[in-house]
Amino acid sequence: MSWLIMMIVFLLASIRSKSSSENSVSVIIPAFNEEPTVGKVVSVARKLSYVNEVIVVDDGSTDRTAEEAEKAGAIVIGHKTNQGKGSAIKTGFKYSHGDVLAFIDADLSNLTTEKIDKIIKPILNGETDITKTKFARESGRVTELTAKPLLGFFFPELKFEQPLSGQFAGKRSSLNKIKFEKDYGVDVGIVLDADVHGIKILEVDIGEISHDMSPLADLNKMANEVVRTIIDRAVDYGRVTMVDTLGNYIRTAFMGLSLVILGLFIIFFVPVIPLIVAGIVLFVGILLTVYYLIKIVQKSVPILRKNDTKSSIRSFAKMHFPVIISGVILVLMLSTFLSATTVSDGKISVELTSRNLVFSSDDYHQTISVRGPYTIDGAIENETEIIRVPQDALSTLEMSVNDTIIIDNTKYFVNNTRDGEMEIFRLSSDVRKALDLSSGEVIANSRIPEIFQSSTVLHNIQFNNLSDIYEGYIEFNINSKSQNATFFNLTLDNESVLSSVGIFENKNQYSISLDGQILCYFTSDDIKNGTYDFDNGIHQGHIEFKDRNNTSIRHFVPSHQDSFIHLFTLENTTNETET
Repeated sequence: MSWLIMMIVFLLASIRSKSSSENSVSVIIPAFNEEPTVGKVVSVARKLSYVNEVIVVDDGSTDRTAEEAEKAGAIVIGHKTNQGKGSAIKTGFKYSHGDVLAFIDADLSNLTTEKIDKIIKPILNGETDITKTKFARESGRVTELTAKPLLGFFFPELKFEQPLSGQFAGKRSSLNKIKFEKDYGVDVGIVLDADVHGIKILEVDIGEISHDMSPLADLNKMANEVVRTIIDRAVDYGRVTMVDTLGNYIRTAFMGLSLVILGLFIIFFVPVIPLIVAGIVLFVGILLTVYYLIKIVQKSVPILRKNDTKSSIRSFAKMHFPVIISGVILVLMLSTFLSATTVSDGKISVELTSRNLVFSSDDYHQTISVRGPYTIDGAIENETEIIRVPQDALSTLEMSVNDTIIIDNTKYFVNNTRDGEMEIFRLSSDVRKALDLSSGEVIANSRIPEIFQSSTVLHNIQFNNLSDIYEGYIEFNINSKSQNATFFNLTLDNESVLSSVGIFENKNQYSISLDGQILCYFTSDDIKNGTYDFDNGIHQGHIEFKDRNNTSIRHFVPSHQDSFIHLFTLENTTNETET
């Protein structure tokens, strides 16, 4: 009868054990000469209700590690000789039964159940497949001097703060895919295998931990084993190939693309080099690019198939980035050439028009702007006496909105562009004909002064807070090239009227008028003196001239043509407008 009862109890225990094994947890503690602390580590692990077994793998200890572990309630599996941490972990993994396994160092003097809970619970809650720890301690010398530099080079996608943490946990199904190193390389090997196989791995912060610092000799051994593991994994997963054979392919393809770009640049922009030389450079570049791009694809596809993970794709993208950028530059360059291509009478012509970087500087401000290119279009209906000019082009022409420009003896009012037409000139057919432009033509900003050369501008100026003068204009001709200009300031009846910059040509005489009457005449000699004073019995004035190293395309109109400054009072302005 007693035998029957014992069999029933055994069967019930087996059934209970089987039903609970679906979520069972095993804690594995590799230990080598850890007599002072192993008992406490075992006791802390056994306090967790969901931990089914605690296994201590005595890795050939010469002290009482095994006895202390057994006394604390652990299952002890012994190695006759010291085989290394990785071998101890592998043995514990082999003889454990849990679906979730946690690996804890035996020398942690301040281990708590909360710390173990942080390692295991994310897996039990389905948040991740594997956890590794980080803790409040300055990173070790092996981590900073060996692990992180090598990982950053071969596995740049990994961003863990402490890749050699020591404590980790994982699902048995996930850990089955991982190769356990026999030595101290086991920690980083698990991280690398998990990353490459696409296993989700989470770094958890367990707070402060305390354990014995390893002597320098042990650190040297640990560093060698960590380096060997990283290099081996880099070879296995194609990372060394990427910086060797594949890296050479990438560099040569990059050189080929650069030669293609150089050849095109020489053809269009370097006339001193013969076209035959540019053609050879272009042809060699095309051959190198095509050949090595094919080699890159042939080499990359097998590696990506072997490591079918997002991390590998990200790493490949970083490796191929120079080729990608060069390819984008080449595509943009070719699209620019094609957009500037015209076919007429069986002839293909490519005339490139670029944007212009313009640096403007004077005593008051400095500006940098990118101007043009501009497109020529027809005038808006009922605007035959108006030209619309882009703001950047107005700056290049040293004009403003509301100015008047005289083209082919006809006056045109200058207006701004419409919304959405920031780089479009709107010109009537007469203006286009006079300037030798056609609708749809694209012109660079640097050509604007040349196109409007010899046109006369009546640059509108207005005065505020002046009792007599209401408005006026400065008259100048546009020149295609900038020259050293003179800054001047005009004071009339003790009030500063205007300041401007432009070219006063030698041996010319210049005049200023008010309501059509000449106020004064001055010459280039007066300009060289720096000042000029005048008094016509009604008005007194003073002009100050300065050389401020300005340049300008404005050439002021000399007095034999007209006054270069025209001023009007309110009453005469009304009459002038009516006229």
